[in-house]
Amino acid sequence: MRFVFVFALLFVGCLSSPEWWEDATFYQIYPRSFVDSDGDGVGDLKGISSKLEYLKEIGVTATWLSPIFKSPMADFGYDVSNFFEIDPIFGTMADFDELIEKSKEVGVKIILDFVPNHSSDECEYFEKSVESDPEYKDFYVWHPGKLIDGIRHPPSNWVSVFGGSTWTWNEKRQEYYLHQFLAKQPDFNFRNPKVRENFKAILKFWLDKGVYGFRIDAVPHIFEKLNEDGSWPDEPRNDWNNDPQSYDYLDHIYTKDQHETLDVMYEWRAFMDSYKNDNGGETRVILAEAYSPIEILDQYFSNSTHSGSQIPFNFGLMSLSGYSTAKDVENSVTYWMDVMWKKHKVANWVLGNHDNPRIYDRFGAHKIDVVNILLSSLPGTTVTYYGEELGMHNVKTECTEVSCDDRDGERTPMQWNDKLSGGFSTNPNPWLPLADDYKVNNVKNQRKTARSSFNIYKSLQKLKRTEAFKNFKDDSSWAYGALTEQIFHVKRSSSKDGYLILINMGDKIETYNFPENFFKPGIKDLEYHVVTERSSHYSGEKFQITNKLHLLPFEAVVMKWETPVV
Repeated sequence: MRFVFVFALLFVGCLSSPEWWEDATFYQIYPRSFVDSDGDGVGDLKGISSKLEYLKEIGVTATWLSPIFKSPMADFGYDVSNFFEIDPIFGTMADFDELIEKSKEVGVKIILDFVPNHSSDECEYFEKSVESDPEYKDFYVWHPGKLIDGIRHPPSNWVSVFGGSTWTWNEKRQEYYLHQFLAKQPDFNFRNPKVRENFKAILKFWLDKGVYGFRIDAVPHIFEKLNEDGSWPDEPRNDWNNDPQSYDYLDHIYTKDQHETLDVMYEWRAFMDSYKNDNGGETRVILAEAYSPIEILDQYFSNSTHSGSQIPFNFGLMSLSGYSTAKDVENSVTYWMDVMWKKHKVANWVLGNHDNPRIYDRFGAHKIDVVNILLSSLPGTTVTYYGEELGMHNVKTECTEVSCDDRDGERTPMQWNDKLSGGFSTNPNPWLPLADDYKVNNVKNQRKTARSSFNIYKSLQKLKRTEAFKNFKDDSSWAYGALTEQIFHVKRSSSKDGYLILINMGDKIETYNFPENFFKPGIKDLEYHVVTERSSHYSGEKFQITNKLHLLPFEAVVMKWETPVV
């Protein structure tokens, strides 16, 4: 009987064990800027392969690569001309195969950036669509436009994300084509079953290569509202923007988050699950980029009958700044947890990417460790943009023949050491300049500095592998919230021990007296486990819970307790 009882417990435990992605640390690499292996000044696949051990060292579960497909680079790879080929600037398919094999040896999964909303206008699909090839005629969204007083006008008033009309006239086909981004990025027509089947073939091709999933770009834009008569409805004005060329000029009720987009997400999830069932192994994941309200993200995850993206990105914390208080953090976290955690028991936290200024620039240098500790302490999945573990900052860049993008500042080369070009390249003139402080702020120097941002980040990733942090499916094993206006806390625990993370978001010394019921009975003291550079304490130092707690400005600490044996 005892054997049966133990077996039952083990069986239940297996059922409740989280899948690999549910508490994973994802690390976004911008391939142009990670490591240049051949000295041309641009990062490549061989360079990424050479640093997979580094990712393992800092506790990364999987790395998401910004687009590496063949592209004329009008939008640095988000304008794909061939979805089945590697762009030569990053290497060859053989280099990619080597990357996959190396990733398996090291134990870091590879996630690809997938761009289904649009292609490059240099893509063979679009060129054949322009020619009205029967197979590709309706691969993209075309319309003859509207005749008003004998003058042809675009089909609707829609404005693209990058400004200006979403419609561009094609002289050869004598029709307008839709592009929610650049004119060189025509939108696919996902109402065409052939388009949907083609993208499943693309997914399968890369899954067969060994990738573990895809970050889906620009998810909300995949469908637009279509009237029954085949026309496109005008969108209403926003009364707070007077620039008709600006994206914010309109309220995008017809060009974002349409119901049909959900169907595509559910279709892709079913395809990914079917692939796993047919091929075995671990779950392949979908990470969906959607700057959408939580109610929409909820639907992207699932409805009552279908599953969608396992990780619809949570950009809530991105709205915080250096002026945010502990109460602001609590409100942001609760906004997600009240819907997604309560309904689905999933959470993910994103604080940076290739389209937004770095943490240093949004929060300030004094809050780098505070933010990284916050990111790693909450239950669920985290996403780190390359270099944030060092506290890299934006770099002022100038327009060149290679790039003139206002997002270049957060895309500069990784700072590996104090040598030429920061160890990124042997080329003295990489595609973007390095930060002026790269000779001091780099992996080599921070690795040997005990309280560096690098080592603090690494320590937090180790904690994520402990039983107390892995035990997040049990709601009683964690708690969070603002203890005061400026002190934010997270508790993570198991039956054996637990951790208290304390963060002072403010610029003044904060004090706090723990109430009697804050800890479980029998716990009398805590041990400082991780301390930041701004802390006056040291690792291993004891703290009696009956004492008054003092936190210096912008100090963050991780304290550990042992659960008494009853």
